[in-house]
Amino acid sequence: MTSNTERFDQWTRGEFVALNTALEELYFASESPEETEGIGEDLKTQLVEEGKVFIVGLLREGNTDKGYEAGFSLLGNVGFYMAACRRHGITEPSRETKSPLEEASALAMQIGASIGMVPRFSSAHLETHNFAIDGVPKAFTSLKDEELFVTYNTRAAFAYIRASEALRHILPLGISHPVTPDLLKAARNALQDVISSNEGLFEDLDIERFFFCVRPYYKPHRVGLHEYRGANAGDFAGINVIDLLLGLCQAKDAYYSQLLVDKFLFMRPEEQLILRDTMRRKSLLDSFMEQLETDSAKPWFRENAGMFLEVCDAHGQTALQHHEKLVKKFIEDPAFNKGLGDKPGLTASGPPLPILLRSLRKLCDLRSAADRDDIPSRYADIQRLRNALV
Repeated sequence: MTSNTERFDQWTRGEFVALNTALEELYFASESPEETEGIGEDLKTQLVEEGKVFIVGLLREGNTDKGYEAGFSLLGNVGFYMAACRRHGITEPSRETKSPLEEASALAMQIGASIGMVPRFSSAHLETHNFAIDGVPKAFTSLKDEELFVTYNTRAAFAYIRASEALRHILPLGISHPVTPDLLKAARNALQDVISSNEGLFEDLDIERFFFCVRPYYKPHRVGLHEYRGANAGDFAGINVIDLLLGLCQAKDAYYSQLLVDKFLFMRPEEQLILRDTMRRKSLLDSFMEQLETDSAKPWFRENAGMFLEVCDAHGQTALQHHEKLVKKFIEDPAFNKGLGDKPGLTASGPPLPILLRSLRKLCDLRSAADRDDIPSRYADIQRLRNALV
C-alpha cells in the first residue's frame, strides 16, 4: 500500500470507529434514537474533516492503482467514510442533487470504475474480504452488536458459498453420477450451517441496538450525481447460484432477473463471472424432471432425487427463517412499533418498508417453492418429484 493509503486505513480502523461509536452512544441515549440532527455536531465535523484530509491526499497522489486487492480495500475505506456521513445526516440524498462529499465521490468513482463495482462499500468489505488485524476486522463502530451482526452474516455467507460450490461441481458429472449424492449432501449440510448461524444471530443480537445503531450505516447515499442503494448481506453470487441450480428461481423470470441485474455491480468481479455462467445452465430440478418418467424407479434416481429434495428443503428453510424471523424481529416489528414503518429512507435498498417486505415475501416463496399460482413457483414440480419417490 502507498503511505497515504496505509494512513487512511489506520484512521478507518481507529479514530473513525471511535467517532462513530461516540455518536451512536449519544443517539441511543436520547429520547428519539432515530434522530441525528443537532447531536454531536463537533464529532461529525471532526469525522468529515479528518477523513477529507486523507482523501484529498490520495486524489493528489493519483497512485491508487496498486492491483485489484489494494483498490478494493481502498474503495471499502472511502465507502465506509461516505456511508458514515450518510448515517449521521451529514449527507441526505433526498435534499441533494449531488453528493456534497466531492473529493470522496471522485475517489470512489475512480476506483469503482477501474475494478468494475459500484463506487461505495459492499457487503464483501465487511464480510468475506474483511482483513483482520490483531483479531479485529474493520467495522463502523466498536459496538458488540455490530460485531455480532457482521460475524454471523460472514459465517452464513461462507456456508452459502460452500453449498453453491458443491452444486456447481455436479454440473460436469450429471444427476446420475454416483458421487452426486455426496455433493448434494455437502450442499445440504452447508445450508444447515446457515440455519445454525441465523439461529445464533436471532438469539444474540439486541433488537434496538441493531435497528438504531447498526442498520443505518447501510442506507442509500449519493456518490457524485447518482444515488446507490445500501449494501445487502446477500450481495455475493453463492445464494443466487443455489437458487438457479436448484431451479427454485429462474433467470427467465422478469422479477428475479431484475434482482440479479440490480446486484451484479455490488459483487466482486469474479463473483459476477460465476453468476453469469450459472444463469445459462440447466437447473438440477429440470434435469430430474426430464428423467422422471423413464428413470424414477431406478436406484440412482431415488437416491439422488431424494437428496436433492433435502437440499431444496434446507434452502427453503433458510429463506423462511430469514423472512419470518430475522426480518420480522429486527426490521419489521421495531419499525412499526416505533411508528417508523412509513418513514422515507428507512431501508437499505431504498423503497418504503411495506414495498420491500412484499418483495422479500415473494423471493422467500420462490426459494421455498410455496403453493402460489401468482408467481413462477416450482411447487408443482417439487410435489411431482416427491410423489415419484413414495
